[in-house]
This record gives sequence, C-alpha cells and structure tokens, in this order.
Amino acid sequence: MKKETIRIEGMGCAHCVGAVRSALAGIPGVVVHEVSIGAASVEIGSDAILQFAVQAINQAGYTVRPSGTESGNE
Repeated sequence: MKKETIRIEGMGCAHCVGAVRSALAGIPGVVVHEVSIGAASVEIGSDAILQFAVQAINQAGYTVRPSGTESGNE
C-alpha cells in the first residue's frame, strides 16, 4: 500500500471532516489515517483506487487539489 496525502478544497468545519472521512471509509482498499480541514492522509492499494477516492470526495461536495499545487489557504 502507498501512503498519500490528498489535498482537499472546500472543507471548513468538523462536519466537512466527517463527510470526507465517511466517503473514504466506504472504499475497499483505502485505509484512512487522518482527515483534517484541507487534507486526508490515507494508504491506498493502487492508483485505480486513488481515482475512486477522488470521485468519492467530489461526490461528497469537495474538490481534490492536484498534488504539487498550493492555494495558500492552509
């Protein structure tokens, strides 16, 4: 499994953290270590599963920021 930090835009409260945690927890092959405002630290079994994680976050109403970009709002 590969450790990833997923940067997430649109999170602003504990409800957002819970929504992202729930979205990620429902995906087989994803181990959620920590979710905080703006990011999720996970272990992912493959790049294909990472895409499922991104889709789940988007469906929860948030936007995944591509790796290597910074918004300056962290």
